[in-house]
Amino acid sequence: MLNTKNKKIVLIDSDGRRVDGRRPDEMRDIKIKVGILENADGSAYVEQGNTKIYAAVYGPREVHPRHLALPDRAIVRCRYHMTPFSVEERKSPAPTRREIELSKVIREALTPAIVVEQFPFSSIDVFVEVINADGSTRCASIVAASVALASAGIPMRDLVAACSIGKVDSVLVLDVTDIEDKYGEVDLPFAMMPNRGEITLLQLDGVLRLEELEKAISMATKACKEIYEKQKKALKEKYVELRKAIIEGGKT
Repeated sequence: MLNTKNKKIVLIDSDGRRVDGRRPDEMRDIKIKVGILENADGSAYVEQGNTKIYAAVYGPREVHPRHLALPDRAIVRCRYHMTPFSVEERKSPAPTRREIELSKVIREALTPAIVVEQFPFSSIDVFVEVINADGSTRCASIVAASVALASAGIPMRDLVAACSIGKVDSVLVLDVTDIEDKYGEVDLPFAMMPNRGEITLLQLDGVLRLEELEKAISMATKACKEIYEKQKKALKEKYVELRKAIIEGGKT
């Protein structure tokens, strides 16, 4: 419990419930939709609680400016952007230092999964738009961007799933919300390729004991495997739907 502006906020109540009623090891409901933007090569929408993210992928395509091209692989570029209305207090449309940093973080979390060596002298561009922010936006962005890459037909070693761990009132919690991020003690974003068992992102803002870190990674790994199944299900549903449309179109 903490006191802010004379208003008491209970982050973990006496029954072990969080502000939104979840247990510490519970994720928010996640909805994933694939191929929702017609003008992109690949796209996805992720809704995780009140956090809502669009991701669009273009490429592989010719690099501009050309001097940035690499002879042995594609370059991966990412732009993470929060819309002015995505947060409680309107933000400037101009990119902030945090958005620039998270663009780099998301790119580095995704790149190990992409078979970039198949596309020399080209670029793969990932655009992420946060429509509504309620915590864990970088992790939800990675989930959305990974699915968008797959829907664009870009060869990948595996999908990348991501989830955040926090520490609130000395308790480790899964899938951090905005209020838990603001008033919690620790924030640990985590991403991995579940089928390969490889971690692609591990950040830590705060201090954890070794046993807490091990528990946090275990919680995040389990959550990523659950998200991974939902990513695969969303992709499969989209292409079953597409196949059905092609078959029906051929009959007319």
